[in-house]
Amino acid sequence: MTELLSAADEAAALEVLHARGLTDGLPVVIPTPERVARLVLATGLDGDLLLGVMGPGNGAATVEKVAVAACMAGCLPDHMPVVLASVQAVLQPQFDLTEMQSTTHCTAPLIIVNGPARFSCGPIASGFGALGPGHRANACIGRALRLCMLNIGGARPGESDMALLGHPGKFTYCLAEDEENSPLPPMHQDLGFDPNDSVVTVIGAEAPHSVIYSGDADDPDDAQKLLDVLAIGVANMGTNNAVLTGGGAVVILNPEHAQILARAKLSRAEIQQRLWRATHYPKEQLVYFAKGFAERIKGDEYRCFEKPEDILVLMAGGSGLYSMVMPTWCAGAHRNRYVSQVVETEQFCEVPGLSTGV
Repeated sequence: MTELLSAADEAAALEVLHARGLTDGLPVVIPTPERVARLVLATGLDGDLLLGVMGPGNGAATVEKVAVAACMAGCLPDHMPVVLASVQAVLQPQFDLTEMQSTTHCTAPLIIVNGPARFSCGPIASGFGALGPGHRANACIGRALRLCMLNIGGARPGESDMALLGHPGKFTYCLAEDEENSPLPPMHQDLGFDPNDSVVTVIGAEAPHSVIYSGDADDPDDAQKLLDVLAIGVANMGTNNAVLTGGGAVVILNPEHAQILARAKLSRAEIQQRLWRATHYPKEQLVYFAKGFAERIKGDEYRCFEKPEDILVLMAGGSGLYSMVMPTWCAGAHRNRYVSQVVETEQFCEVPGLSTGV
């Protein structure tokens, strides 16, 4: 069972949580037993069910403890399937969570949601400002995962979380793919899932890097120029992708940029292939910028990504000049791979009379 704390009132309880380092620095919803119980009930699972062990503190990630974090984050019962799936994803060995939580790099888990859960567990925003404020489900779901990592995983800044600076995505980092308007198939479908599945894909990522490109429909090289600019953003010589290599990355196309690639009749696989090829660099470039990391390179050229599929490509956001790319950490035993997890919704229960997280 989760440890119970006591306080005179909710204002005092908030100060207790802050004083014990149990918040992310922002105010939280007080996780009273009643509130937590209602979120556990919504999952249709036993509160003591163990989802896994969360490093670096090796805390037991039970359904109840995840519900505590979700309550504190402000989650509604409808958000719980995506929260649980996100926790299950980062607990997979290939995510390298313990190492990721302890690195000096700024990496944070980015949650990408596909399938019907975008609506049934939200709505989870995929349009204008999807990674910014004003979207309750995005904010609460991403924040719930962070509070799990803080309070179950024990990642305390400067103690076990050694990120030198971090980035704002360490508060919350969640969006959905705009499947309905994208010229590409849903990302989870190209990852091997059924189109009707709900899936979260979680990857440890840097903060979004803006990439500006003004297209020219009369230019036969329009699509390739866009891809070249995106490749520079995702693996420039200041990123771990270009120096450590072998990790993953995320490219979020805005609708205008997605249409440029659609006019060139490029599939997701072809986009990934071209980005992968554009991030093959001469070894002398690595020698110049990071000589100590160049000794392992054999030959005159090296590649930033092992295979094209390591670059996740999706469409989201409003239409215009700017797309976003997220380089990654590229370390850990599995090179901080992305992990996809099916969102299970069938066992979840509606809680009568409960329409808010408080």
